[in-house]
Amino acid sequence: MNILLTGGAGYIGSHTAIELYKAGHSAVVVDNLSNSNPESLRRAGRIVGREIPFVRADVRDREAMDRVFGENRIDAVIHFAGLKAVGESVEKPLEYYENNMNATFVLLEAMRSHGCKNIIFSSSATVYGDPQIIPITEECPKGHCTNPYGQTKSMLEEVLMDVQRADREWNVILLRYFNPIGAHPSGTMGENPNGIPNNLMPYITQTAVGIRKELGVFGNDYDTHDGTGVRDYIHVCDLAAGHVAALKAIERKCGIGIYNLGTGHGYSVLDVVRAFVKVNGVEVPYSIKPRRAGDIATCYCNPAKAKAELGWEAKYGIEEMCRDSWNWQKNNPEGY
Repeated sequence: MNILLTGGAGYIGSHTAIELYKAGHSAVVVDNLSNSNPESLRRAGRIVGREIPFVRADVRDREAMDRVFGENRIDAVIHFAGLKAVGESVEKPLEYYENNMNATFVLLEAMRSHGCKNIIFSSSATVYGDPQIIPITEECPKGHCTNPYGQTKSMLEEVLMDVQRADREWNVILLRYFNPIGAHPSGTMGENPNGIPNNLMPYITQTAVGIRKELGVFGNDYDTHDGTGVRDYIHVCDLAAGHVAALKAIERKCGIGIYNLGTGHGYSVLDVVRAFVKVNGVEVPYSIKPRRAGDIATCYCNPAKAKAELGWEAKYGIEEMCRDSWNWQKNNPEGY
């Protein structure tokens, strides 16, 4: 299949491009490079042994999206494009709603116009809000999202399901990610945030390499084993492979499919810091900061449905995630 990756130059998108080519598919990437770097695709291309087609465009640009579909045979779309920082979304809700919602509306209109009715949506565990059950299954009710980023994901899930219910030719896969970390084992690709990182692992690696003075741990008074937030961290290569597995559901005309992508194990912030120090032999100074708005105490999943229906499960543990993250950062201290 030939897959359009929106936001495909980003962290998860570029790793997914590699997994697609490894599985015999091909890809076209559209990205406005607002929070990514085209070097990620050049390096991905070297890994797969061919150049990955890239179009620099904003998914909100209707004419650009029409050109992409008009000039390429697109069998399915994996929709990554969107703003994604929880804390920033609390500070800039209007920007998050405008960007994430409008990009998806324009994309869906272009898909419909060109007869492409297969989409895998990059959703998030944030749609569960403060979850009613742990570990979280796909049957867990969606909760009140504690931040605008999560709200956009939850609302877009509803939009996509409504589109499919109105036209049964559509196949819609909602992949609810937990917390991707890690990097490609080659050490040539990894998470490369602009400015101060919003996610845990790049902050750890930038502290370890000397870019940051110390790691800020936001809250140590949660109801967890050490007071810091517990999350389900998943290696980015495992997450990327989950998208390839999801294409199997599209091929069998699944209609609507909803899957958690995580390991099923919860690790606290300090668990991750200790694992990083143990595996890599480098110190990570940290200090406790106030809780961040929009954060919850515990969030990890039961990934059994993805294994049963897609034949997918995570292969990497927390030590491999820490090893590959450091391998990327120490080999690329300034990122791309």
